[in-house]
Amino acid sequence: VLHSLHYLQVAVSEPSPGVPEFMEMGFVDGIPFTRYDSERGRAESLTQWIKDGAEPGYWDRETQIAVGNQHVAARNLETLRERYNQSGGLHTNLIVRGCDLLSDGSIRGSERHSYDGRDFISFDPEFGRLVAADSAAEITRRRWEQEQEAERLTNYLKHVCPEWLRKYVGYGQKELERKEPPDVHVSRKEEHGTLILSCHAYGFYPSTIAVNWMKGDEIWDQETEWGGIVPNSDGTFHTWARIQVLPEEWEQYRCRVDHPGMLEPGIFTWEPTSGGNLTVVVTVSVIAAILILTVLIGFGVWKLQSGKRDRSGYNVAAGKDVGMNGSTTGTEQ
Repeated sequence: VLHSLHYLQVAVSEPSPGVPEFMEMGFVDGIPFTRYDSERGRAESLTQWIKDGAEPGYWDRETQIAVGNQHVAARNLETLRERYNQSGGLHTNLIVRGCDLLSDGSIRGSERHSYDGRDFISFDPEFGRLVAADSAAEITRRRWEQEQEAERLTNYLKHVCPEWLRKYVGYGQKELERKEPPDVHVSRKEEHGTLILSCHAYGFYPSTIAVNWMKGDEIWDQETEWGGIVPNSDGTFHTWARIQVLPEEWEQYRCRVDHPGMLEPGIFTWEPTSGGNLTVVVTVSVIAAILILTVLIGFGVWKLQSGKRDRSGYNVAAGKDVGMNGSTTGTEQ
């Protein structure tokens, strides 16, 4: 993936302090660059490059579209609750839509909807069809087919979204196309007679990275556990990979890290001094990423549980307007 533009939309039936009724965020190359939530009531910039590059009227238009999406999301939550014969309680509705610009110049797009952490309905423009996860979502699928929603989504994902992606990359080209190599630290911990070796990579950009454990000259991926590639508040990323080994064999293991910001892949091993400041580094990275992680938690749970269940009337993007980072106005389920 050369560049990407994605939007995350989250609606909850029972908001609480710090958890608004509705929130929408846009991401370019995995970096949050714009945000709207029902508590603040206005679309806001999260990066300097979009703040400097946005045209007059951009934020007013983004706010107007986000407010419309908020109303649609509230109606969708009510529709789905009735369709699943649920009373009160906490319910969530998530939408993830966006497009990727691949290195060969082609475009890949998708849109996915979930309800209460389970898949509801999705669309892939390559296949040109809506896929319902259960009988409740089938009601929505039939309705959207009658309203030619697939055609509208195809146009958005194949044409509108890539157009905005190229525009945003132009705004933030210097920032988005920079290359910052990772700071790598290897640590070890003994546990129940085994040794856990951890390889942490911090502060790298872009997010593309390969972290592998090797025994001798052989990569041991089956025995490796990886953490996600998580954004930091400064626009960089961090990740980790760990492996369990026999204490007497630890010297045979090395961590291999490959990143666009490195002239060549680096090989790292544990040394008695290499983990000295690891706790501080980890703590700083975790604190820096906490706001972003809070936003992504719902999406992560959804992807892990990725299941089946739905309802009928969902409001997808039905308008012609381009919104938050090229997102569209909502469509009712």
